[in-house]
Amino acid sequence: MISILSSSDEAIALENRYGAHNYHPLPVVLSKGEGVYLWDVEGRKYYDFLSAYSAVNQGHCHPRIVKALKEQADTLTLTSRAFHNDVLGVYEKYITEYFGYDKVLPMNTGAEGVETAIKLCRKWGYEKKGVAENTAKIIVFENNFHGRTTTIISFSNDPDAKKHFGPYTPGFIKIPYNNTKALAEALAEKDVVGVLVEPIQGEAGVYVPDEGFLKDVYDLCRKHHVLFIGDEIQTGIARTGKLLTCDYEDVKADILILGKAISGGVYPVSAVLADDHIMEVMQPGQHGSTFGGNPLGSKVAITALQVVKDEKLAENAFRLGNLFRERMNQLIAKTSIIQLVRGKGLLNAIVINDTPESSTAWDICMALKDNGLLAKPTHGNIIRFAPPLVMTEEQLHECCDIIEKTIITFEELA
Repeated sequence: MISILSSSDEAIALENRYGAHNYHPLPVVLSKGEGVYLWDVEGRKYYDFLSAYSAVNQGHCHPRIVKALKEQADTLTLTSRAFHNDVLGVYEKYITEYFGYDKVLPMNTGAEGVETAIKLCRKWGYEKKGVAENTAKIIVFENNFHGRTTTIISFSNDPDAKKHFGPYTPGFIKIPYNNTKALAEALAEKDVVGVLVEPIQGEAGVYVPDEGFLKDVYDLCRKHHVLFIGDEIQTGIARTGKLLTCDYEDVKADILILGKAISGGVYPVSAVLADDHIMEVMQPGQHGSTFGGNPLGSKVAITALQVVKDEKLAENAFRLGNLFRERMNQLIAKTSIIQLVRGKGLLNAIVINDTPESSTAWDICMALKDNGLLAKPTHGNIIRFAPPLVMTEEQLHECCDIIEKTIITFEELA
């Protein structure tokens, strides 16, 4: 029998007792979500300014997406890829036309999407570019975050993600982000088959590269006959004010990785898209997943992507993002706590004027929670702000008022 929790303290105690301690959440226990709002066990209401790390761009429990889930759940949920089903092909046609690619390889989670892209790129390198077996190299960037599988952490420089999980997977060249010269030098090395890049480094603190960087990466990839692999798991699906962040520079990734908001946070769905000359290297038995391409996830993803288009969420994110950064830049003039603001669309961050080792950003997030807004620090002294894209201008200004009041009061009491 499943017991009903009576308090936040009880829920947190249960997690601490029975769950692995691989996360450090804010001490709030959520039990309901709708649109831009969340409620805790005690019934307190909050603005969500994290969006499950950009998984719920369409807002919590979007009625159209939930309806699609329920209808499909009553009919057929899983067949495995041992058989065809009557939804997968419809989804594959929909998503490839939506993003302009020939083929999609469906998976479940973002990390699986990245692993799929790495395998696809290496196989293309051996079979199409002709590099020697087991020599393929993929260029990655410092401070990246592409997931936490053994292979992915092998090219991380985050000690928390990496230390004591070795031995590590070889085959990666790590260079500074936003550094075209370093990329050109790395591409001159032998047997390079791909460049894996986040258009904005979200987990690193919403680090936005210089204008033109993505185009430079793309052009260098063309010059050296290597694949541009765009990890848009967090930055895609309208989050930054365009359908994809690469759209800002008219760059089309050779391999596009999507996840999170591709299903509106309702069901785990990820996708790797590429054209035929790349995707055709994958043959039966060489890659897959029991749940990848299941009818439940496929139906949810179709609806979630249609919501993005119908509700013009990219346009809303672009407009509200400009307003948010304007408000935060005005706040900088009123307080010494904020060092700078950066972001695109509704993926933004403020850098706190303190060391990453300090608790200032965490303490501010705790104060924001007490004032009805949920956000979370990253890398010690950076607070990421990423509300659902269904937010209205009135709601955004109310949230900015909360942030301003909280930070000014925090500084006065410090």
